[in-house]
Amino acid sequence: QVHLVESGGGSVQAGGSLRLSCVASGIDISGNSMGWYRQKPGKARELVANIPRSGVANYITSVEGRFTASRDNAKNTVYLQMNNLLPEDTAVYYCHYFGAASWGQGTQVTVSS
Repeated sequence: QVHLVESGGGSVQAGGSLRLSCVASGIDISGNSMGWYRQKPGKARELVANIPRSGVANYITSVEGRFTASRDNAKNTVYLQMNNLLPEDTAVYYCHYFGAASWGQGTQVTVSS
């Protein structure tokens, strides 16, 4: 079965940085696209970035230039480097393996002003 474990979240002040990690098991991430999603309080889950097999990620407008998503296939891990964080980035962040329906527990990111 697909198992995704997100980590690296925490509480930071606006302008700070965090680096999220997601370790996958039960799959080989090199075989498909991976993505980062987030769910803000009271909102639906939304895509933040997707990472095709090429490793060249694309982003939603609100995070472009501040976030960097990447993959390390040898470690079966994807990352989300988040810089210049804003209070609006507060959410639970999830990674996703495209083609599977399951989700991990996510990791909480809280940004204070």
